[in-house]
Amino acid sequence: MPDKGFKTIDEQLAILKSRGLTVYNEEKAKSFLLQNNYYRISGYSLTLRDHDQFFSKVCFQNIVDIYSFDHELRHILLKYIEKIEVKMKSIYAYRFTEIHGPAGYLDNSYFTDLKQYQKTMDKVKDQKVRRLEHEAYLKHFVKDLKQDVPLWAVVDLMTIADISQLYSISEESIRDSVAKDFGFTTKDNTLLLGSMMKSMTIIRNLCAHGSRLFNRLFEQRPWLSKKEKGCLIKYQNGMIDNSHLYGFIFLARRLLESEDFLQMKTEIIRLSEDIPFVDMKHYGFRKDWKEVL
Repeated sequence: MPDKGFKTIDEQLAILKSRGLTVYNEEKAKSFLLQNNYYRISGYSLTLRDHDQFFSKVCFQNIVDIYSFDHELRHILLKYIEKIEVKMKSIYAYRFTEIHGPAGYLDNSYFTDLKQYQKTMDKVKDQKVRRLEHEAYLKHFVKDLKQDVPLWAVVDLMTIADISQLYSISEESIRDSVAKDFGFTTKDNTLLLGSMMKSMTIIRNLCAHGSRLFNRLFEQRPWLSKKEKGCLIKYQNGMIDNSHLYGFIFLARRLLESEDFLQMKTEIIRLSEDIPFVDMKHYGFRKDWKEVL
C-alpha cells in the first residue's frame, strides 16, 4: 500500500516538482498549498498531467489560475442562483396563499407527500426556533401578534432545496400557476420547473461549499430542450456533452429574468478574459458559447 502519511509543505512541493511541475516562486507556492490544501487543489491539475506526470511547460501558476477561476465562477453563479431562489419563494408564496391563505401551508391535506411535507416542515420549525431571537419579523408574528407566521415570511426560513421540495409536492393547480409565472407553457411545465429547481439546488450546494466545478461530470444531467441540446459540444460519434456545467447555464437562462442572465453572462465573459489560461471546454462550453448563450 502506498504511503499516504503526513507530508510537510516542503515535501508536497517536492512531490509536484518531481512530477515535472515547474515552480517559479517557491515561497508563493508554499503559501498557496498551506492555505488551500494539497489534496483539494490536485483535482484542478488533472487536465495538466497524464496520471502523475505533468505535461511539458506546465507551471504552478497554471494550477493557481484554474483554482482562482473556479472560485470566482462559483461566486458568480451563487449570486444569480440566489435570485432564482428568491423568485421561486416569492411566486410560490403568492400563488399558494392566494388559494389557501397565509397559514394554509400548515394543513398537510394540501400536499401530496406527507412524509416529505413533514420533513420540510420540521426543518422550518427548527429554523424558526433557532432564529426567533435574531429576526425581528419572527418576533413580530410569534411574540407580538401571537399568530402563525404567514407563508410569505416562512419562505425566508427555507433553503432552495426546501422550496423546491414544497413546490414538487403541492397541488397541481398551484404548481401550474407557479410554472406559468416562470414562463413555462408546455404541458410538462410543472415537471420541467421541478427538475430545473433540483438542478439549481445541486449547483447552489456545490458553489456554497466551495466544491470544484472545473472538469466535473454530473450524474444528474439538466433537462434541456432540443434546441438547447443543439448548443452543446457534439462529438464525432454523435454523442453530446450534457455532463458538464454548461448545460446548467441554459437552465439559469430560462429561470432568470433576461437582464439578470445577460449580466451573469457578461460577468462570466469578463472572468474568461481576465484568466484566459482556463479552457472553457472543461466546463462543457462550446467554442462559440458567447454567441449561442
